[in-house]
Amino acid sequence: MSNKSSDREVELRAFDETKLGVKGIVDAGVTTIPSIFIHPISKRAQPPKTNTTNDVASRFRFPIIDLSASENDSELRKKAIEEILEASKTWGFFQVVNHEISDRVLEEMLQGVRDFFEQGDEVKKYYYSRDFANKRFTYLSNVDLYTGPAANWRDSFGCRMAPHPPHPDELPPPCRKILIEYSSQVMKLVKMLFELLSEALGLQKNHLNDMGCAEGLNVSGHYYPACPQPELTMGISKHADNAFLTILLQDQIGGLQILHQNEWVDVPPTPGALVINIGDLLQLVTNDLFKSVEHRALANCKGPRISVASFFSTYFQETPRRFAPIKELLCDSNPPKYREITVKEYISYFINKGHDGTSALPHFKI
Repeated sequence: MSNKSSDREVELRAFDETKLGVKGIVDAGVTTIPSIFIHPISKRAQPPKTNTTNDVASRFRFPIIDLSASENDSELRKKAIEEILEASKTWGFFQVVNHEISDRVLEEMLQGVRDFFEQGDEVKKYYYSRDFANKRFTYLSNVDLYTGPAANWRDSFGCRMAPHPPHPDELPPPCRKILIEYSSQVMKLVKMLFELLSEALGLQKNHLNDMGCAEGLNVSGHYYPACPQPELTMGISKHADNAFLTILLQDQIGGLQILHQNEWVDVPPTPGALVINIGDLLQLVTNDLFKSVEHRALANCKGPRISVASFFSTYFQETPRRFAPIKELLCDSNPPKYREITVKEYISYFINKGHDGTSALPHFKI
């Protein structure tokens, strides 16, 4: 091991062992970021050229889909399905409005995340762990701290809420009640989304739900503290999601970008909207019809930015289910592109690979 990599390993362990995350660095009053957070120039967000931001915004209209009355009005439902099909094939992302989760619940969930990260250090340290295979609730900084090329300016908690929800006492008091309520609401919403996605694929509306795509839910709360040198690091580096579907609640600070037609496009914070994106596992079972698209979040000097990602996957939980491209979508001209896998097999490879800017899917191709 070279001195450079050895020094880096020491720095990473020292940071990890504080159990205070990035917020602890900010609370210490730093004006320059530690070297473990500095990304290679090629991996950073480049400052936009003059008028580029406006050009991108005018050329690309991020899809917003209205879910109101789609259950009872056949024409509105058909319109929503067509829009979801187009967005899932071309963007891999869309926002939904009129999704029936109240503004109160959305606001309380964001506040619950903030309250967790801003509670006393000693209380918060109790939950710090990298044993996400066995613990129902874990708080940490950077899932891929030891495997990624550079650390990201973000702290997170993750909580397995389905199929075997934790006892309420296992959840931290600042976000306990709202985590349970929010999780129940997003489970209802994702079942409706999987119905619409099934119909968009030309399948029976229960197909994706019956396959088990909505069986597992992990809710992650993310806290991006204000960064003194946001141009040197990232909130989260380029990656695609390791789930079937993600439902993202974000505050109004912004910073989420997706890679669309080789350009980074801002996902505009829309009051009351939720961001939906296709994950790797849904791309796999649709045989690449739906796209799991790379995205990232910028570090910012405003902070803290708060977001809540609901990932639909069973992750490390033992389940007999195996997944492969859906037979009804295959034909001679569209043969299966992926081998049959378990979710646990996929996630183990994804975690070990780290956020290195490459997709995990090619590893599972036939």
